[in-house]
Amino acid sequence: MRLSRLLIVTLLLGLATLPALRAQSAGSPYSVIVPVADTSAAQRDQAFATALGQVLTRVAGGQDLRSNAGYAGALGSAGSMVQKFQYQRAATGLTLAVDFEPGSVRRLVSQLGVASTGIKPPVLLLVQGTDGKLLDQPALASLASAAASRGTNVAYPETGSTLDMAKVGDADPAALAAVDQQYHTGLVLLGKLHDGSADWTLISGGQAQHWNSQGATEDALLGTAGSSMVDRIGRQLNVVGAGTSEGKLWVSGLHSAMDYANLLATLRADPSVRQVTTLGAQDDSVLLSVKASLPLSGLAANLAAGGRLLLQGEPHQGADANLRWLH
Repeated sequence: MRLSRLLIVTLLLGLATLPALRAQSAGSPYSVIVPVADTSAAQRDQAFATALGQVLTRVAGGQDLRSNAGYAGALGSAGSMVQKFQYQRAATGLTLAVDFEPGSVRRLVSQLGVASTGIKPPVLLLVQGTDGKLLDQPALASLASAAASRGTNVAYPETGSTLDMAKVGDADPAALAAVDQQYHTGLVLLGKLHDGSADWTLISGGQAQHWNSQGATEDALLGTAGSSMVDRIGRQLNVVGAGTSEGKLWVSGLHSAMDYANLLATLRADPSVRQVTTLGAQDDSVLLSVKASLPLSGLAANLAAGGRLLLQGEPHQGADANLRWLH
């Protein structure tokens, strides 16, 4: 009962030594770049509306808000929430960079009747071209654009990255912990392009989804992959609760009182979590009672995908959902 004793010590200390939670290193979810045909007022207003639609999806945790009452009217007045904007020249033509006022966007999401589950982390893109080399940011533009149009951000491997793609694709815990620590996400898209086709693997919180796609051109393949990726992430993570759910969460892999303290801090910092109570501990695992605005299975999937040193774990008797703490 090693962990049980550590829990008592931690509780007596009142979690006084709890470290601050990491901030995501991704770009601001309130900033968008959209293409425009010219600098006319009509084009600018349309760009503001398009950009706001993307930002609303991000801030709502990927939920599709288009059918919500008041959505169309909000897009029509998107300019009132713009903090700043700037025209830019790009290889594909003219673009408009738009920054929205965060508080206004969050209030609007609430007015649209959505309880946000938190902003999703970016998807790390590890895509190999036909020559086996990783594609860089310019080469992946069509994939990133397709994802951004639906409110999903992406990230790119750093130059000289030492990530083992085979182990990441196999959802190896150590490899995923390295991704989490370096890129602060539990979402990874691995791809391998062939002549006219591609193989894809989406890793979300340690769970793998595989599929194959065809396309006449490389851009077509990548654009289709971006849309498929968002669809698959949405089906897994965009679970909307109806009121408050209560259940039991089993978390394994806790090696110290600090692990336990960090776990509680992670849960309590999640916007969908209402209350966390410790029910018991055994060896390196703990059983928690959790009240949340999501079903427990949806909460576990979102936590594991969020780059928080958590993976979805093996089923445990008496628990509604299961997670594993990473090191």
